[in-house]
Amino acid sequence: MRTILLTACLALLAFSATAQDKGAGKATYDKTCALCHGPGLAGAPKFGNKADWEARKKAGSAKLHASALKGTPNGMPAKGGNLSLADGDVKAAVDYMLAAVGGAKAEAKAVEKADAKGVTKTAAAPAAGGDKGAGKAAYEKTCALCHGPGLAGAPKYGSKADWAPRLKAGSAKLHASALKGTAAGMPAKGGNLALSDGDVKAAVDYMLAAVGAASPDSAAAPAPSPAKVAAAAPVAVVPAPATPVAPPVVPLAVPAAAPRTSAAIDPNAFNRLLAAPGKRNAPPAEDGIHDPANTGTHALQPPLSALGGMNPLGAGNRVNWVSSLEGGKIKPRWDRDDANANAVVMDLNIVREVKGSMPDVVYPHKQHTEWLDCSNCHPQIFIPQKGANQISMASIMLGQKCGVCHGKVAFPVSECRLCHSKKKESLTPAAAVAGAKP
Repeated sequence: MRTILLTACLALLAFSATAQDKGAGKATYDKTCALCHGPGLAGAPKFGNKADWEARKKAGSAKLHASALKGTPNGMPAKGGNLSLADGDVKAAVDYMLAAVGGAKAEAKAVEKADAKGVTKTAAAPAAGGDKGAGKAAYEKTCALCHGPGLAGAPKYGSKADWAPRLKAGSAKLHASALKGTAAGMPAKGGNLALSDGDVKAAVDYMLAAVGAASPDSAAAPAPSPAKVAAAAPVAVVPAPATPVAPPVVPLAVPAAAPRTSAAIDPNAFNRLLAAPGKRNAPPAEDGIHDPANTGTHALQPPLSALGGMNPLGAGNRVNWVSSLEGGKIKPRWDRDDANANAVVMDLNIVREVKGSMPDVVYPHKQHTEWLDCSNCHPQIFIPQKGANQISMASIMLGQKCGVCHGKVAFPVSECRLCHSKKKESLTPAAAVAGAKP
């Protein structure tokens, strides 16, 4: 009898530990891994995409665990850049992603149960106005990058606590914030300007439905009953006074532009230079950024012809801007009034030490000040004070700090080694003990 009880207890303990591992895996994924693996950013295998994971599964889970813990030469940082994670949590996150593409059957079932308690259950709630299908699609394509893990202060999908203070503002206010952006850092339309206004509103309603909220504005004033409407006193119709008719306005002729659909235009929300080859350097009227109805847009030089003579680079918009500048192919003008004004070039490298296996970051002032006056960056983007700037990959991918230019006009975050270019200095055992460099 004791043997049976002991066996049962051990089985329960093993089941409990397994369940905890699955919970830790999902939590770690949502907090850290989803940033890149959710949308498949910078070559990361996309969560739930069997084709992306097929080749990696053949290497075995032990190899994948090691890659996640130590980082890879292709640019993945150790522990996804979050060195505070325990090794066990990182491994659990890898197992969670493997289970999502048909890993161990037991793991796959655990993922389904975890999702059913979190996202899947709340996603079944009816959308508060708008098109549920369009809202879900817009959320998964754009909003999930930040609202899925609750990145950079974004209210987390399905978290009633995060959304409670925002619900009081009403859906109209939330729609406006999503469309125009906020001072707290959310970009207009989540950074994906190819989305229609209706899709953005539908995505907001989809997230509201996930926390059990109907559209606050629509629920505030119930419609009157038919009986009350019928009993209402008739209203006399008074014709409006005649007003002079203004002469018709003849609009400027604008060339017909191709329909701007999210399927045809898919700029990455935070690094549009990571677009597929066929979508790079599109004409201004088709790039999803400029307004095709504006006549000035059609006067702009198409990027492919404008950049054709520049020195090439195998990333981003395929232009090596620094090399092109050094070769005299570009001549920045430093003063709109004085064509002979000279640049004030600052030759100073700033090294930012980073934790983990990635090389340290080198910021070369020379290459930047040959292009830009100091006031372009200081103090609005970077405070010129040591320790005053908190820079992270998350902020860059949100279009902040370095992301104001990189990923938009300068090379994107996929080119890790262009910034992480200083190898870490190794210490000899004797020097390490003495606390001095060799």
